[in-house]
Amino acid sequence: MYMVRKPRLTEVVSMKELLDGAAADGLVLPRELPELYENVRDFYVYADDSRLGGLVALHIDMVDLAEVRSLVVRKELRGRGVGRRLVEAVVAEAGLLDIARVYALTRLPEFFERNGFRTVDRNELPYKVFKDCIRCPLNAECDEIAVVKDLALEKE
Repeated sequence: MYMVRKPRLTEVVSMKELLDGAAADGLVLPRELPELYENVRDFYVYADDSRLGGLVALHIDMVDLAEVRSLVVRKELRGRGVGRRLVEAVVAEAGLLDIARVYALTRLPEFFERNGFRTVDRNELPYKVFKDCIRCPLNAECDEIAVVKDLALEKE
């Protein structure tokens, strides 16, 4: 039975394989294995006892801002609510940490909008959030859309 949980260190290589496949399709930025080990605590996985079905990370940028990043769901599991469950996990963690806003840079803004995010102008985000853009082959011609979820407003 699949569940959303924190990953095991023994699953990091499988996490990289999922990310590599999605990066080859242009869906996420590639991540190096040492980077995944260093940041494994940022991640949640959707997994059963034998296989990963998806993953996502919550990367904290500032005291009041965190990024939902590296969201990947295995192709055969897409459209079954796996991505929603993964995003719910990182948004819940952000809420526990009193982070006011979470954001994502995505080519699938409709998915995030269905999950309570709103599209914003990229320039509304602090410059710091674009530090990973240097690694992206589309850097200067980025086609990703910025989406934000205001958690502070939801608490009121």
